Amino acid sequence: MKAIAIARIGGPEVLEAVDLPEPHAGPGEVRIRVAAAAVNPTDTVFRAGWYRRDIDDGLPDVPGMDAAGTVDEVGEGAPWSIGDDVMAIVLPTGPHGGAYASQIVVPAASVARIPAGSTPIEASTLPMNGLTARRSLDQLALSPGQTLAVTGAAGAYGGYVIQLAKQDGLQVVADASEDDEALVRALGADVIVRRGDDVAQRIREVMPDGVDGLADGAVLDDKVLAAIKDGGGLAVVRGWNGPIERDITLHKTFVSHYALDHDALDRLRQQVEAGQVTLRVADTYDAADAPQAHRRLEAGGTRGRLVITF
Repeated sequence: MKAIAIARIGGPEVLEAVDLPEPHAGPGEVRIRVAAAAVNPTDTVFRAGWYRRDIDDGLPDVPGMDAAGTVDEVGEGAPWSIGDDVMAIVLPTGPHGGAYASQIVVPAASVARIPAGSTPIEASTLPMNGLTARRSLDQLALSPGQTLAVTGAAGAYGGYVIQLAKQDGLQVVADASEDDEALVRALGADVIVRRGDDVAQRIREVMPDGVDGLADGAVLDDKVLAAIKDGGGLAVVRGWNGPIERDITLHKTFVSHYALDHDALDRLRQQVEAGQVTLRVADTYDAADAPQAHRRLEAGGTRGRLVITF
């Protein structure tokens, strides 16, 4: 099979097209013929040496956490059929590697149908970021009517947090640049403040008592603590271990906790179909052009996901 792999850690140039042995679905697994795989910041840090596979099988590492395509092999006991159009969350640290491959094998529980009316390219942008957003909100466990702040609101994670939070009945304060303000407002933010390292001060200007919870998609870490009221919650996506103050609860969001939660992924599918969640594609690249996609993502300013196609 064809794959985009990493033989050594480094910059985008270490991504290379390789031929790997054809994988097969074991019990409780399915094999997907991949049409599209989204490009995420987690892929770039994986390439740079974070979150590497703890498996010495002589094969190069394959990045990628989101895929969409068609089931072409079903393992014993897996509740899927050949020909099903599906999307999946993929853990590149697992035994089968990541999503940048023409065929992938994943647990059946990591799979859901592609939302009706969506293309595989669009659907590939949902699983990892959507489930990460859902996990953050579930960890914060806010009640309808409470306030949530979102940094990095124009990004994929931030955008999903806003839309899911509004479905949860929360009041959302989100950051945005002037250029992104219309986008963030369209995603459902109730109040918008300018982004930047001083965003906590800006949030306090509109929410003097502080917000009940904050989802830090911008990875500002301790810079956002001042925005949160005493006893509130902070959800972080890069495993920050800094000091916490004023009885604020730190929640480290790792999407691997929901990687086998079919119901959570399928609920996202339903919300897309209901028009409650928006799939955003910035651009597509042939698989062989994956280094270009990584360079563009790392340059910043991308709105929506870049997607590589097979």
